[in-house]
Amino acid sequence: AFIKKNIAVVIEPDAGLNAAATDAAYEAKGVKVASRKEVLQQSDILLSIHTLSNDDIAAAKPSAIITGVYQPLFSFKTMQEWALKNFTVFSMDMLPRTTRAQSMDVLSSQANIAGYKAVLHAANVYPRYFPMFMTAAGSIAPAKVLILGAGVAGLQAIATAKRLGAVVEVFDTRPAVKEEVMSLGAKFIEVDGAADASKAGGYAVEQTEEYKQKQQQRIAESAAKADILITTAQIPGKAAPILITADMLDNMKQGSVIIDLAAATGGNTPQTKNNETVVYKGVTIIGNSNLASDMPSDASKMYGKNIFNFLQLIINKEGALQLNFEDDLVKGTCMAHNGEIVNERVRQLIG
Repeated sequence: AFIKKNIAVVIEPDAGLNAAATDAAYEAKGVKVASRKEVLQQSDILLSIHTLSNDDIAAAKPSAIITGVYQPLFSFKTMQEWALKNFTVFSMDMLPRTTRAQSMDVLSSQANIAGYKAVLHAANVYPRYFPMFMTAAGSIAPAKVLILGAGVAGLQAIATAKRLGAVVEVFDTRPAVKEEVMSLGAKFIEVDGAADASKAGGYAVEQTEEYKQKQQQRIAESAAKADILITTAQIPGKAAPILITADMLDNMKQGSVIIDLAAATGGNTPQTKNNETVVYKGVTIIGNSNLASDMPSDASKMYGKNIFNFLQLIINKEGALQLNFEDDLVKGTCMAHNGEIVNERVRQLIG
């Protein structure tokens, strides 16, 4: 699609190998395959997923536009360093979550995969069946799945767990998602007194202490009965809230499994370790915030489409750069420009 716009595209060797896209397939489309250093030195727009290394930044073309998923509310010092080097930085995880932005929303497209893979991962580790079975050797009760957070990942996890025959309960601080949860065949756990999250752009918000106590009590009751627990709760720029306390873990069934998708920001249990599997008193806790990478072909396809749709906002029909900061999506996603941090929240963190 870029090449049709007369834009030169260059990638490093084996960039698409895990997604079954060979260098030869890229070259057949008119893409130039070059060393990582050459890609960095030649590109006006650099596309990555994770934060670039200091060596990468040193090799990059001066004043390049860098686009990826950089968690700037955690890595604000890196954003400041990049700004001082005069790079324009767009972080796709800061995209305003509006209707118009849906086709560019990388968090949602990747969370969809994460929710799906979380259930399959749990099914592989869990030492029993998911569905109910009635056999000559006796009856098998269906697995009980508790999902904390009914965002994109949570909803996909509900749908996948139901397809596998599990009984599903769901907790979310936003009462507005109850209808979606129930439409997928799951039971919604209600707790009164939640803070209004309607203006948080689809994200969770901080709750009152009274609400947290009620919430913990209800979650504790469901967690004690659950076989599989999938946690997805994150708050932008803050550590993930502890939803499953040490006491709750102590009361969970032997052999039960927790998949913690909030592991990168600390996790929703006190025992979660990012990119590690921990067995705590017979409960397997898997910390993995990057499950989308387990399905690289579709993850890449969706991520690529998101990025393409976003770049349409800063590249005109002739294929030339046109940074329009009047556009709320361009402005909201931009972290650094003209040697300065331009995102207000990142500026405040830097002080």
